[in-house]
Amino acid sequence: MKFIRFPKTVIATIVLAASTVFADPVDVETIARGGFWMRDNHLRDVGEMLLYSNGSFIDAGLNYTPFSTQLPLRSEFGEHEGFVARQHLSVMASYLLENQSILTALLWFERSGWDGEDFLFVPHYNDFGLIRSVTTWGFAYTSPSSLFSAAAGMQHQNVEYVGDVYPAENDSLLYAWANVRVGWFSAQTSFHRTHLNMLRLSVDLEDRAVLGGASSGIKTYLPNFDLTMYKRKLDGFDEDFIRLTWEQNLFAQRLYGELTFDFPDDGFHSAAIKYYPDPSRFVGIEATCVRRRAVADNWDDLMFGWALELPILRIGYNSSYEYDHLFHAKGTWILEFHFNLGAIDNMLFAKGGRQAAPLETQQVKKKNTPNKSAETVPLTGDTGASEAPTKTITAKGVRYEKAAPANDSQGGN
Repeated sequence: MKFIRFPKTVIATIVLAASTVFADPVDVETIARGGFWMRDNHLRDVGEMLLYSNGSFIDAGLNYTPFSTQLPLRSEFGEHEGFVARQHLSVMASYLLENQSILTALLWFERSGWDGEDFLFVPHYNDFGLIRSVTTWGFAYTSPSSLFSAAAGMQHQNVEYVGDVYPAENDSLLYAWANVRVGWFSAQTSFHRTHLNMLRLSVDLEDRAVLGGASSGIKTYLPNFDLTMYKRKLDGFDEDFIRLTWEQNLFAQRLYGELTFDFPDDGFHSAAIKYYPDPSRFVGIEATCVRRRAVADNWDDLMFGWALELPILRIGYNSSYEYDHLFHAKGTWILEFHFNLGAIDNMLFAKGGRQAAPLETQQVKKKNTPNKSAETVPLTGDTGASEAPTKTITAKGVRYEKAAPANDSQGGN
């Protein structure tokens, strides 16, 4: 069988090697701005998961590029071979109070960066490396009867190492965030001291069965909108823009469309078609389109990609998710080993799941099958238990019980 495996190995090696040869480098500027987008992605996930504040959730993942030519770095000195890594962990747990309100604790952690030497968890910190981490934590209070929830917490951004080619960056920054939800409307904000970083307004109109809504019908086709107003400092200047995201169920909560625009100048950012074989979202397939350079009226730089998400592995090529979460990575295969699971009561689902996974045991009733509880049936038409033997039907089978004769105590003649 070795001669059969050998061609397959050669073909797989050629495909993987070709994907690294034609990979595009990541820019120093993109990695330098990575902390801003890490914090924003955390809060976006927190806002979505607070919809499920009466449950628990865990998400852990690891990105690793094994080849130095897979995602090289581009700086003013040229291109440098190196490695990108990203690890993330999200945990949310809820506790039911005596007044039927819910107290939720949450923790998000992410660590990512680029280094010139191969590393998985411990980088070598060379001249072109940058490694940072962001930790987001907080608490939420939810009143299901009034459809109200409020959450607040802090974000810590810590820089482990900054190479010589990157702009100067504080080694530790502290941010405050808050999130308020009333019904299906929510508002979220983030501050650094007195500086407003962003304001996000979300409307989640789509019914979700895991939250007590409908599993089918017109309410499951209502749209979800996310409007985020960013105010960030870039090169000493404030850069303000608005990002609008529209998510739409297209068929049976299995097929979704997603569209993102940046205002007022940048226009189209990305679009995606996502298919989930089951609304629990443990498995997904997506086709995406993202514009690599935010230049108004420039439609010539569209990048098309795809991704396959399995319970323990995600494979992406030029997909918008990897582009937005991994320093605009493109032109190569990106693997993520991950695990995520949400639970509400006895319902299990993946991140963003609309319905519970079909894992519950169903009882099958057969025709003419007796109940497990014992049933006593007389062998004769007389119902007197002392005058006739009886048959007892149990779950294990049939046994006979013989009643004692009425004159047994008087002796025989």
